[in-house]
Parts: sequence; C-alpha cells; structure tokens
Amino acid sequence: MPPPALRNSATWLERLFEDESETVRQPVVRHREEVLDTRYLDQERIYAGASPNPAEARPRTQVVLGGRPVFRADRHKPPFLVLTAAQARQVAGFLAMADFDALWDFARDELLPRYGGVTGEPEAWHAFASAHQELRAFYARTAEYGDAVVKSLPA
Repeated sequence: MPPPALRNSATWLERLFEDESETVRQPVVRHREEVLDTRYLDQERIYAGASPNPAEARPRTQVVLGGRPVFRADRHKPPFLVLTAAQARQVAGFLAMADFDALWDFARDELLPRYGGVTGEPEAWHAFASAHQELRAFYARTAEYGDAVVKSLPA
C-alpha cells in the first residue's frame, strides 16, 4: 500500500483486511495481495536460516514474518506486521539475489519429514520454489511502486 495511506491503527488495519468492499480497499490497496497458505511457518523456515553474510540477515528475516507489530485490541489474535517502503525494498533486493537452492538445502532436513520425506522432496521443493517466486514477484512490484507492506497472519 502507498505509505501515505498507511495508518498505525489496529482498528483501521482490521477493517482493511476484513472488509471485502472495494470502497474501503481500493483507495489503499493496489491489488497486489499475496496470500501464504497455512504452512507459512514452514515457508518462513526457508528464510530464517543462518546467513553466511550478517548484512543479509535483516531482509532475510523480514520476508514472511518480519515487520513492526501493530497489536490488536484482542491480544489473542496475532498482531499485524508492517514493513516500511524502505524495508520492502531491502526484502525485494534480498529475494532478487537469493539462491533458492541454497535456501532449500539449509532448511530441507527440517522440512522434509512433514512433506513425505525424501520421496516427497520433488513435490515439496516445487511447492516452496513456487512460493519463493511468488514472494519475489510480490516484493519486486511492491518496491517498484515504493509501497509499504502490511501482513495479517491467521489467528
């Protein structure tokens, strides 16, 4: 979303994510939404691994679960996560340069048991690689527009 449209209000963000009407969403959302499936924590694992270069650590950890929390009134619900436009550009740069195979190699031993083991690796690799490409495209478009990112995680 364009940074000037962003509000630092959990109530406003809840209304934005819960209201499907175009009158609320259209002025602030440029129709570039990315929805991770229920295995988003496993997707996070791809990026949360140890970085060989400490300078890469911050954008790497912001891809899925990163961002400044905006806490909801109902503390049992996860907070919204907000990345500034500058942070979104850093993530886009990281993803543009990231070697998915290297990321996969680091996380595969932890992930494979949940996805059919070694025999299920081709399908698991493909699913995670596809999600990686979608995230790469999302952040590239977001950076191109100079937009911020708001994340709403399932409760």
